[in-house]
Amino acid sequence: MQGADQNTTAFGHTVAELEGAELRIGIVQARFNAAITDRLAQSCLDELMLLGVAGKHIEHISVPGALEVPLALQALALQEKFDALIALGCIVRGETYHFELVANESGAGVTRVGLDHEIPIANAILTVENEAQAWARADEKGRGAARVAVEMANLLEDLS
Repeated sequence: MQGADQNTTAFGHTVAELEGAELRIGIVQARFNAAITDRLAQSCLDELMLLGVAGKHIEHISVPGALEVPLALQALALQEKFDALIALGCIVRGETYHFELVANESGAGVTRVGLDHEIPIANAILTVENEAQAWARADEKGRGAARVAVEMANLLEDLS
């Protein structure tokens, strides 16, 4: 769609502006697979800055693993000072059913916190077959989480 308005979809729907100057963002990062989640976090933080979110308006905390992310998100949501939250983690498939348990439960928990507290949560908890897949996705997923958080925070503000 050459020449199309960058703020509308092919169906003419408006896309919320990616302007984060006035937003307060909370980030919860799982430390398990730390090298990968550190890359996710750095990409996310870099993108938030590019979108205008002030460093002083970002609270970045860490938890042991993906299963602990929803509880920390809930604690941040209860503070009622954030416009959006971001979940960062990496779950790599192993030889047991544990992968499915952690992936399903962490994802459901993140979704439940967002719905229960009416706050957008960008879920960038990677679920991958191997570390190579995680590394291949880390930068883009970190940046994407920042964009989703800013867009959804602005959208919910526009809808209220």
